[in-house]
Amino acid sequence: MTIYLPELAATNYLFPPVDQAISSPDGLLAMGGDLTAKRLISAYRQAIFPWFSQGDPILWWSPSQRAIFAPNSLNLNRSLRKQLHKTPLVFTINACFKQVIQHCAAPRASQAETWILSEIQQAYYQLHTLGHAHSLEVWHNKQLVGGLYGIATGSLFCGESMFNLAPNMAKFALIALQQHLQQYASGWIDCQIPNPFLSQMGASVISRNDYLSLLYQQRDEIIAANCWQPQTIILAI
Repeated sequence: MTIYLPELAATNYLFPPVDQAISSPDGLLAMGGDLTAKRLISAYRQAIFPWFSQGDPILWWSPSQRAIFAPNSLNLNRSLRKQLHKTPLVFTINACFKQVIQHCAAPRASQAETWILSEIQQAYYQLHTLGHAHSLEVWHNKQLVGGLYGIATGSLFCGESMFNLAPNMAKFALIALQQHLQQYASGWIDCQIPNPFLSQMGASVISRNDYLSLLYQQRDEIIAANCWQPQTIILAI
């Protein structure tokens, strides 16, 4: 089946209205444009994100359903507490963004390739240098064992990807992120497309319209600058 998509102009940063996204595949909205910081920031402020594979044009998405973590929805269960007592971990903010995104880009065992291509890595590292993209790292014995990265859109954290080099490290990263965010803001985390892992962690699934309402409430809130300064954080247990 042929799909006809609007092609973004190189001369401006306008996107089609998100309600024009197609239903199959769900949320596909437009193609083309570039991955400049200005276009990416504009996209996230409109509930749009890029997602494409090697050899494809840049594809832009706004799915009809979003996975989100509401404030106080991420907590350590008994087994994670037990693991944390047995395996002392250290959590940091923005200690090694480039390493985190490289680990996230590594293909999973069930995948032949990654969508976090070199151009994606470069674009998000540029966002990081501009203060918009952030990482959370999990360390054990001074070795990086897990983490995640995403975009701060006002007080809403838009998660992009996470990784484990040991069991449950991505879970710890998510919990630590929300605890840290809630010291400065409400603690909402957008995880884009629902999946079984997010459901297991307690993510809610909301409609695009409900997500837009949340985004409009959060995107212009200002978080204290020290929220994203490189630092070690303590996971409350």
